[in-house]
Amino acid sequence: FQSFQNLSEERNFVFLSNKIEPSSVLETAPLSEPLKKELTRKKFLGPNFTESYCWPPVARGCDVVAISYQGNDPFLYIPPVLTVLQLESCYKALRNRNGVSLILCPGWKKAQLVFELLQTYQRCSRHLHPMLIILGQNKEEARSVKIQGSEVIVTTPYSLLRLFEHNSLLFCGLCHLVLDEIEVLFSDATEQVFTILECYKKAIITEERDYSLHQIIAVGIQWNKHIAHLIKEFMNDPYIVITAMEEASIYGNVQQVVRPCTSSERTAVLLKILDFMHNDLQKVLVFTNSVNEAEMVHKALKSNSIISLKMHKESEFDSKYILEQWTKKYSSGTHVVLVLTDDCMQRLGITDATCVIHFSFPSPRVFGQRLHSMSDNFCNVIKDSSVDQEYTKARSVFLLTENSACHALGILRYLQHAEAEIPPELYDYSAKTLEAEEDKKFSRPLCAYLKTFGICKNRTVCPDRHQVNLQIDVPQNIPDQIIQTPGCVTILPLHIVNATNYFGRIVDKQKDQYTILAEEINEYFKNPCNKHSVKNVEKLMFYALCEKTLFHRVQVVEISPKEEENLFFNVKIKYIDEGRTSQVQSYQLLHLPARFQCLPPQAVEFVVCRVKPIDNEIEWNPKVTRYINHRIKGKLHEAKIVHTLGNTAWVDSVVPVTRLSDFKMSVNEYNIRSQILSTGLGTDNPEHITQLQTLCGHMKVLDHEKNLEPFIKEDTAGPENASSPQNMSIQENPTENCNYSKITSGNHPCDGVARSKEAEDSTLHQHKCFYPEIKWFQNEETVTVKVKIASIADSKCEFSKEKVVFSASSGDKLYLADMELYQYILAEKSTCVIKDKEAIIVLAKEKKGAWCKLLKNKNPHVSFDFEHWENFEDKSPFPVGTKKLYCAAAVAEELCDSSEDSGTESDE
Repeated sequence: FQSFQNLSEERNFVFLSNKIEPSSVLETAPLSEPLKKELTRKKFLGPNFTESYCWPPVARGCDVVAISYQGNDPFLYIPPVLTVLQLESCYKALRNRNGVSLILCPGWKKAQLVFELLQTYQRCSRHLHPMLIILGQNKEEARSVKIQGSEVIVTTPYSLLRLFEHNSLLFCGLCHLVLDEIEVLFSDATEQVFTILECYKKAIITEERDYSLHQIIAVGIQWNKHIAHLIKEFMNDPYIVITAMEEASIYGNVQQVVRPCTSSERTAVLLKILDFMHNDLQKVLVFTNSVNEAEMVHKALKSNSIISLKMHKESEFDSKYILEQWTKKYSSGTHVVLVLTDDCMQRLGITDATCVIHFSFPSPRVFGQRLHSMSDNFCNVIKDSSVDQEYTKARSVFLLTENSACHALGILRYLQHAEAEIPPELYDYSAKTLEAEEDKKFSRPLCAYLKTFGICKNRTVCPDRHQVNLQIDVPQNIPDQIIQTPGCVTILPLHIVNATNYFGRIVDKQKDQYTILAEEINEYFKNPCNKHSVKNVEKLMFYALCEKTLFHRVQVVEISPKEEENLFFNVKIKYIDEGRTSQVQSYQLLHLPARFQCLPPQAVEFVVCRVKPIDNEIEWNPKVTRYINHRIKGKLHEAKIVHTLGNTAWVDSVVPVTRLSDFKMSVNEYNIRSQILSTGLGTDNPEHITQLQTLCGHMKVLDHEKNLEPFIKEDTAGPENASSPQNMSIQENPTENCNYSKITSGNHPCDGVARSKEAEDSTLHQHKCFYPEIKWFQNEETVTVKVKIASIADSKCEFSKEKVVFSASSGDKLYLADMELYQYILAEKSTCVIKDKEAIIVLAKEKKGAWCKLLKNKNPHVSFDFEHWENFEDKSPFPVGTKKLYCAAAVAEELCDSSEDSGTESDE
């Protein structure tokens, strides 16, 4: 039912469920002639080994599953699919040629790559009008998509299902379904992929499709347990091509066993394994890594009356004799054991072993070759449904010792992938190996994914650091007063890396030192006599660089190798006050006087917290990045710093500042986080800050125990409020210093509590009063105030023209909110309704119009309710785009904490 082909001269192995004649030369490949010419013109080196087996069945319109080390290469399917699409006869029965082929990719980046390849190679054939569809969560965007005229659609599972909600005929006429990087699709979007497969299956069961081609192609790097279900339920006698032997063994249901022992116990454990084998004929290979080890094992087996052969480079027997002995007919219950070294495998070409024992731990290079020795005994559980998944003809046994640690991590990953039983000892060895690997990265930069999203999905292969290095991560380029008293700062984003990651400067509202320095530098270089080119450029030295009409401070970070005769050469520089890098010619660098180097580099990395890409993506869609870049680059913003590490500041609330000089106030128009969410391509990441705290070993973030300020609840980024855009405010005095509370690990007894003598001395209640959390929003005629208190009891609300006093109790706590309003209200028309978790106070405005804020005086417990922000929509590049407030000034009470006491104690 299957065959293994071994091209020993290339050391390539292929597992096939059906016989395939490979097309190893482009001239004889089953591709259209124009496509061959185009590939030749572009100096295409293929087909490679895997392509030579994949292209023939794909070009014939057969279902194909291909698992290969190159399984993420779209060329496994693109050339033959383009060839099939040229055959008009295959689609005569179709009334509609729209969306004949559908290529599902695991993410937008891979989809973009596939789309660009299709655009390149469709030129050598009739136009197929390929279409790339990446949709966010905005339904209006999905409704507007028209696929008429396109025969190839490239998309992701999530995007396709969003489109399907508004296009029920999407699968009608679909002939080719390609699943690119199948293991990633099944890992990240299992439910979505099977929903698409069910829709495709229903679509092909129609009268129209009886005479039409329909084909499913699945390619990937690893076998996945869901592929078996895909083959059985949705494919028709597929060609299975596996050129990764480790994956073929998983498909073939090879049993993987780990036996922990010490190095001195290996021989005894080996003998026990052989004693407990089945009574059937067993042909066992014992792999060692040296001649001495092979001789020692062979001698031990012979002394225990076990039929044993040996083969190594110093062996007196040649491979012909060994094979004669190996292939002899033995009676049932006989154990034939061959002890050998890895360098003998190719010469012997054994494929019928029933068990492989790794007496010496295999390196990744030889592991697959060892498994190939059992290939004849791989089970085909796909074709024979009567075969029990637990049944296996082949076993692979690892002897895990204290000397196996260097390979433990790789074997652990493989055994987890194979869903094998894993002993605790392997976890221990792997943990030590992983720790050692992380220690090697200790001088590397902190992982960008860890900083941006709080987690790195590929940390075992990620080259960067995933732990805090106190020598590297000491604060840099961040003013001391901000570290000691964190809170609201003015930032100027200058280099936008992606939607949530920017480089820029922290601007001093009182007297910005860099602004003064920049003016001095530009004034200095206005004099041509001061422009001295650098003759000997040195790495890490500071220089000046003219860009258009402005001069910048730069640092050389890399010098390209130059030939001696070259007078000028390229250097990589970093703009130390902006954070961006660039390549320039060495002659462009100018001497920078020492007095201009005194001010430290000003560039700071800013990371916006609690938002991440949708659909399990790990990178931001360029559409979002372009949108944010357009909105924020070069514009002043108010940002609340919640954590700093090295040269990175995490900000939770970033709003642009518009200064209204006539009114002596500034207006914060929108929140960057809310803008990202409004694109439909971003979603909540409520665990971000918590994960940062875990990274720091549960250290207090931005620790400043002195002058403890009230803790603003929204900043905890809890699931219940993480989606709300925050802290868009108007400031009466934009130059006022803004102090914010720290985010802590939550175990400080006074965490978030602002003590107030007035409340303690109050005779109204013989207890301390807490100020409740208050959110508010408005329309033209009323202001709605929500007082957040769980299980409200004994409530009282008193209205006057300029004031509202609300009091209540909850459990053993008393709450009091004495609110002096920003403008007058109609007391007789104002109401208060009590619910279980909040009191809703509706204030009737004396005069219609917008309020700039709720209270006359600032209060840290009062904020705008962004759940009702949708009333103030405005047009933007996205369907649910930029939102602004009813009145530009009517946003929130204050972004910053008040320097005045509120007169009560906070419950936060």
